[in-house]
Amino acid sequence: MIGRARATGRLLVVTAVKAEQQAVLRGLSHLDGRISVEVGGVGPAMAAASTARLLALADAAGAPYAAVISAGIAGGLTAGPGAIVLGTRAVAADLGSDSPDGFLSVEELGFGTSTVECDSGLVAGLRHELPSAVAGEILTVSTVTGTRTRAAELTSRHPSAVAEGMEGYGVAIAAVLATIAFAEIRTISNPVGPRDRASWRIDEALAALTTAARALEPAVRAVASAT
Repeated sequence: MIGRARATGRLLVVTAVKAEQQAVLRGLSHLDGRISVEVGGVGPAMAAASTARLLALADAAGAPYAAVISAGIAGGLTAGPGAIVLGTRAVAADLGSDSPDGFLSVEELGFGTSTVECDSGLVAGLRHELPSAVAGEILTVSTVTGTRTRAAELTSRHPSAVAEGMEGYGVAIAAVLATIAFAEIRTISNPVGPRDRASWRIDEALAALTTAARALEPAVRAVASAT
């Protein structure tokens, strides 16, 4: 399946909501069938199910995707509002168990892995097109952080994390099961910490997402030429 998928050079971009989808579409000069931008829903479970369905339908139609990118806005841990962030790995930060001694990851429990590495070639191509982007781990959570205590806990457990979103790990798992490349692009709307809607800069983050989307067409060409 990998060889057949890579031969098509097609890219699937999955966003959580329509506003993100439209921001990505505004950044594309044209749509020629090589890039599909779809709304997958909010949260890792919905993102995983939607992405798996989209990949399966494309494969059944004889036009499989070469790669999938999770794209959208996010909270920043080290990156500030308006910044573009490229994931080096997707981490399910709250997948595990609470305990009297603190949080235990699924790795510590012996139940699997909470981390998916982003495709190095795809990330390198995106970084070439977006030289000012911040690269690092992007955390996936089912409950958005809303306190300083929670933000400090996440930073302590994941010192390399640059942002927090809700879908990346779900999209990544679907990509792993389909054995295709995965990457994650986020733009920052607010700092991770106390919930303060007055400080959110969603319009700025969506505008940055449009800018980031301009790197997708060169990324598709790179995927196609790598086969």
